[in-house]
Amino acid sequence: MKRWSFALICLLLGGIGGSFVVNTYLQGKNSSDPAKLAIPKEMTSYRDVVKKVLPAVVSIETRAKVRPVQRRVPFDRNLLPEEFRHLIPDMPKTPAQEEESGSTAVGFGSGFIVDPAGVILTNNHVVDGADQVEVQLRDGRKFVSKDIKTDPKTDLAIVRIDAKSLPYLELGDSDDMEVGDRVLAFGAPFGLAGTVTNGIVSAKDRSIKINPYESFIQTDAAINPGNSGGPLVNLAGQVIGINSAIKSRSGGFQGIGLAVSSNMAKDVMGQLLKNGVVHRGYLGVQIKDENNVELAQRLGLSEPKFVEVSQTFEGTPAAKAGIKDGDVITSIHGKPIKDGHTLQTVVASLPLNKPVDVTIVRDGQSKTLQVKIEEQPKTYGLVRGTKQPTEEQQPEPAVNVDKLGIEVTDMTSEYAQELGLKESITGALITKVDSDSVAYEGGLRRGMVVTKVDKKAVTSAKDFHNAVKAATLEKGVLLQVQMPHGGVSHILLKASAAASK
Repeated sequence: MKRWSFALICLLLGGIGGSFVVNTYLQGKNSSDPAKLAIPKEMTSYRDVVKKVLPAVVSIETRAKVRPVQRRVPFDRNLLPEEFRHLIPDMPKTPAQEEESGSTAVGFGSGFIVDPAGVILTNNHVVDGADQVEVQLRDGRKFVSKDIKTDPKTDLAIVRIDAKSLPYLELGDSDDMEVGDRVLAFGAPFGLAGTVTNGIVSAKDRSIKINPYESFIQTDAAINPGNSGGPLVNLAGQVIGINSAIKSRSGGFQGIGLAVSSNMAKDVMGQLLKNGVVHRGYLGVQIKDENNVELAQRLGLSEPKFVEVSQTFEGTPAAKAGIKDGDVITSIHGKPIKDGHTLQTVVASLPLNKPVDVTIVRDGQSKTLQVKIEEQPKTYGLVRGTKQPTEEQQPEPAVNVDKLGIEVTDMTSEYAQELGLKESITGALITKVDSDSVAYEGGLRRGMVVTKVDKKAVTSAKDFHNAVKAATLEKGVLLQVQMPHGGVSHILLKASAAASK
């Protein structure tokens, strides 16, 4: 009995001792590396950021003189599909209001003060067409201003009001933001001034093709009509974006908000304040982004992503320097060019009327040209429409290229004129493409003009036929093609493209 009691006591003492040793070991492990086990403190409130930002956020009403219009019957917006209802006002004007000569059209949006002397940053579409704006501050003060400067190409604008010692916000560095960082959106959605929503940065450097120059920050912070022009801020209260657009089927928030990056806004705002307009350089080319390993190798490029010149416009800096349709731009002023967005941004920021080196690859050979950057015309970007080929325009006779499954004929100045192309263009005009051919699978269509085969110029249908006959589809046939809309593209035709279908 005594032996059992003694054994039980030893077992208990051993357990207590073991517990003490394990606990001491774990405590030592904790204290030796606290950073690995530390849990970040959750921010339970944004009140301090809101108190800092909200006084500098303003509501903007725009006013513009309108002409008298005819009476109309009020339209029931509920008759429209849901995705279009937001385009029709809830309360249409009465016929009496519409007929009144000199009446005022009213728009509504947001903005924020960036200078205590009364400089407000907002969107161009908030103030577009306005003769004057009414700015209301958080403290209730109202100011009327006609001092409005805009830059439609980035959808940014500034408004000056006659005031001093105003609360203002600092523009932060949008490049420092990363996907997942928390942000707050401020503004007046649906006219509800002083609204704050929170979310994260969902993506950076978005382009949705609504402005010529874009560098959007995407966020899931709720942005709705009326938020436009308001600030998107980080948790330090710095503006890292200007709320500008929403991606939505209904016109309301669906989780995708877009804000112009603060770094783009800094440059635009500085020029608007100094000059009243934004000066940008331009080359004068239409470009096309490509990402194709085989095509890049055939063109003599080391990277699969590249920017191809599809069209060089006459009389522009690019044309004067000798840049041609089909050239690949690899660098400008020593800066590598991987995509059209980079090209556009770099060129727009270059000093005006000064020559810069532009490196191109043409037919597999690298060349460096000097281009004198000129100021971009206000109307730049408006492309002349071209005609599409019709059955009545089909030329005869045609050369049948069975190897590719197409028919071609000589390109003449008369056909070029009919199709809206340069009369000097020569090559093989495609008149027919078989739907089950390697040509169709590769992207060739009726009305395109083949100007080069494997980097060598072809001036007629016969030249084209002979060049294709000498090439092998297993290796691939590289074509330079003039498109019906006026651009140039490279197309690589391979037998495997059709065989894999």
